[in-house]
Amino acid sequence: MHTIQYGTKQIRFSITNRKRKSIAVEVHPDTSVQIKAPLDCDLENIKKVVSKRSKWIITQQKFFEQFLPETPKREYVVGETHSYLGRKYILKISDSADNKVTIKGGYLVVHTQNNTEENVKHLLTEWYYKRATKVFEKVYNEAFQKFNQYNIVKPEIQIKRMKKRWGSYTSSGNILINPELIKAATVCIEYVMIHELCHLIERNHSKKFYSLLEKMAPDWQRWKLKLEKM
Repeated sequence: MHTIQYGTKQIRFSITNRKRKSIAVEVHPDTSVQIKAPLDCDLENIKKVVSKRSKWIITQQKFFEQFLPETPKREYVVGETHSYLGRKYILKISDSADNKVTIKGGYLVVHTQNNTEENVKHLLTEWYYKRATKVFEKVYNEAFQKFNQYNIVKPEIQIKRMKKRWGSYTSSGNILINPELIKAATVCIEYVMIHELCHLIERNHSKKFYSLLEKMAPDWQRWKLKLEKM
């Protein structure tokens, strides 16, 4: 990883060299910055390009941050508990040249040589987002199969932070899922997916809606209560 300073902010970026003529700057949904540069391009030239694009990079990162998991106030130190798929894990920091997060036993292990709060938080946030993207897609596909008997078009799901909702079916026909849901058990995630899919058939929370929900998820009240206690 490389860094440049932009005002009070530090921009971290990785570099991939390949056969190309120009330098490309990419900001990914996990807020990471990747630079694609020609094979013979030196670091100083790359830093100049990143510096020129700094304002745009910060703007893109702020946009993507609204979709990332929002955890309660943490200090990101060894011994803290962090939830994932309904289980609590103890945070552990392992000195490593790699920057990654793994689960080992009852521990959520952050592998890094930079154990500052900012860096540990960044690595965990990135990991949560990637896991949410993968898990939500799998659970959603399985939940949608329960609706095969109905002639409905499969909506897209989007990860979006919401203050008071786990999920929402929008007027534009998309399903929004709160990234915080990745901390809940898989059955709770499935319940939220099914709840929103029921709105494709019954738009309002009517008796017909709850009758359909009961049919698709008989234990829905149990999972709803579990979510309310999170």
